[in-house]
Amino acid sequence: MGVWRRIGIGLGGLIGAGAIGLAVWEPLAATPAAPPAPRRYDTRIVRDGFGVPHIFGATDPDVAYGIAYAHAEDDFETLEQVVAMTRGRFGALAGQEGAAVDFALHLTQAREVVARDYDRQPADVRALLDGYAAGLNLYAAKHPGEVRLARLFPVNGRDIATGFVLRSPFFFGLDAVLGALTQDKPLPRESAGAAPDSPDPAALPIGAPEPRAVSDNGSNAFALSPKRSAEGVTRLISNSHQPWAGPVAWYELVVHSKTGWDFAGATFPGAPYPLLGHNKTLGWTNTVNRPDLTDLYKLTLSADGKSYRFDGAWRPLEAKTAWLPVKLWGPFVLPVPKTLYRSVHGPVIVNKSGAYALHYAGAGQLRMVEEYYRLNRARDFAEWQRALAIQGVPATNFIYADAAGNIAHFYNAMFPVRKAGFDYARVLPGDTSRDLARGTVPWAMVPRNVNPGSGFLVNANNTPYQAAGAGYEIKPQDHSPLLGIETDTTNRATRGIELLGADPKVSEAEWHAIKFDTAVSRQSWAARWYARLMAVDPKGDARLAQAVRLLKGWDWTFDGKNPADALAGIVLRAGNRWHYPRKDMADPRQVLKDAADHLAKHFGRIDPPLGQVLRLRHGSVDLPLDGGADVLRAASNWDEAPDGRLVVKHGDSFIMFIAWDETGRVASQSIQPYGAATTRPRSPHFADQAALFARHRLKPVWFDPKDLANHQERAYRP
Repeated sequence: MGVWRRIGIGLGGLIGAGAIGLAVWEPLAATPAAPPAPRRYDTRIVRDGFGVPHIFGATDPDVAYGIAYAHAEDDFETLEQVVAMTRGRFGALAGQEGAAVDFALHLTQAREVVARDYDRQPADVRALLDGYAAGLNLYAAKHPGEVRLARLFPVNGRDIATGFVLRSPFFFGLDAVLGALTQDKPLPRESAGAAPDSPDPAALPIGAPEPRAVSDNGSNAFALSPKRSAEGVTRLISNSHQPWAGPVAWYELVVHSKTGWDFAGATFPGAPYPLLGHNKTLGWTNTVNRPDLTDLYKLTLSADGKSYRFDGAWRPLEAKTAWLPVKLWGPFVLPVPKTLYRSVHGPVIVNKSGAYALHYAGAGQLRMVEEYYRLNRARDFAEWQRALAIQGVPATNFIYADAAGNIAHFYNAMFPVRKAGFDYARVLPGDTSRDLARGTVPWAMVPRNVNPGSGFLVNANNTPYQAAGAGYEIKPQDHSPLLGIETDTTNRATRGIELLGADPKVSEAEWHAIKFDTAVSRQSWAARWYARLMAVDPKGDARLAQAVRLLKGWDWTFDGKNPADALAGIVLRAGNRWHYPRKDMADPRQVLKDAADHLAKHFGRIDPPLGQVLRLRHGSVDLPLDGGADVLRAASNWDEAPDGRLVVKHGDSFIMFIAWDETGRVASQSIQPYGAATTRPRSPHFADQAALFARHRLKPVWFDPKDLANHQERAYRP
């Protein structure tokens, strides 16, 4: 479920009280949608030797139709979940956890936004969405035994559009704010200031307060200009870190239409086009950024709780009831009522501490659907920038490269237009319009670093003030503090800039080695964390004393060759778990003790080989891994198996290496942790990329249809 796990909506009390009783029940949203208007789709799907779908269509809607059908063949289960989310019925599939998503759908008014704005979208965009919906409907009709939720299909383009409106704000952390408010817990901390975290470990001695860093769940992106490349080519690495399965897991594809849409990359379930990758002349990738894009206002309520004070008058607090379906067991679904509130500011959460209104970036708009499509169709840097300037994507870094040798980093965000004199990182008074942010900062004010003199750009979920190396960075003083730009950094960013900055001409082999580097920088926050761990006083605990000695002998890499790698990896992830959410530092002594105890319990020693501990498991596949949390070879998150092995489920996911040679011809390679058919155990492509992934190997992307002809597995029409 990823980000959705952080939203708690207090259903337990209602269920426990038996508020309504058990029933086989369907909400109004269970009424089937009107399908898209009938039309004939001219679509052909070709699977390459790894099962990756190459979708050919006479028109772009024909391609979208094929994207949906091919993805459903490989992972219909997840696509059904995504559609259920857009219809407010995910709780009927996933229980209370799914009902939290349904609550978010109602709270953000995602369906209302689409109902209002869908017909205003350009005709070609609506045709694309309807084509995708039609492909899903075809698969569901052909495979009724796979459909778990009655009357979910058919769907239409409005349902697909709703998914974008619902999910977009959760990539910049709205879910964490909602989770804190609904559970009446402390709000997430912001990180914004005049300069990035100090890279000098000596500047923060033992006992000094730690800076906050974004380092748990992230991504890497690298761009290299021809002047910095040993071969004189332009290079781009897409290395997004996503869950390896579920609604935000990457799905690889290549598309071609006769109208000139050619693109290779990856998409999320529910999207009718690739969301990152490359066409013939340009490409981009994304990493999550975390500017402060959510403003909170505490309302003053009337005695009866039905009104709030605003500019000297009482206004009615809008209230309506949403019915959330919650699956209990078998066919039994419990309808749970939740009251939704809104004020002039936006959605309102009422908890024991009071009533809090939210104003967040990108609320109430649908422009991101067109924006991604225009990015796909762009042919040069100017056209691509015009697409990005639509400002429909609320937040995410875009790292760009093209055949002309341009590289760029856009710290893309829909910054609210805030007013001087107010601290938007704190809860503000909700009884006045003086502090109310309205509108979006113009595109020209969005931070960017274009063609830096260093010839390279790196982003790894860090501040945009650290991207191109010393002397080539954009300056904090050039941007208003009201934007709330993060000043966090990560080991991955610090290490990437170290490696690229030290190499005046980066060869293809060195480029590959940088991406899969497993080291912790001595200049990073992680170095300061390890200093605290190594300073732990064992106080007579023999195992703890052994752990301290082991760490002191560590070589600072997770390549699986040092006996301390497993111990160092566990404690680094423990550090990330307080660093990423900007919490107070964990107790180093307890963290080190817990890690040593885990290894001793399950492996009989605290120094087992890393590959024996860190595993890639999928079906019958069970492979050793290297890397760790917040290193460039990322293993960000894992589950602890009954045998004590740490089974990675999040980190390096879809990886793509892209290059344009001196003639402008593009070539790319890619890899996934599992395979194209991640939920089909009987498919030969269930885990056929896993062995390559574990060994840092890539496979070719057959982007040119002429090359694909020699490597196709099968071709068919849906």
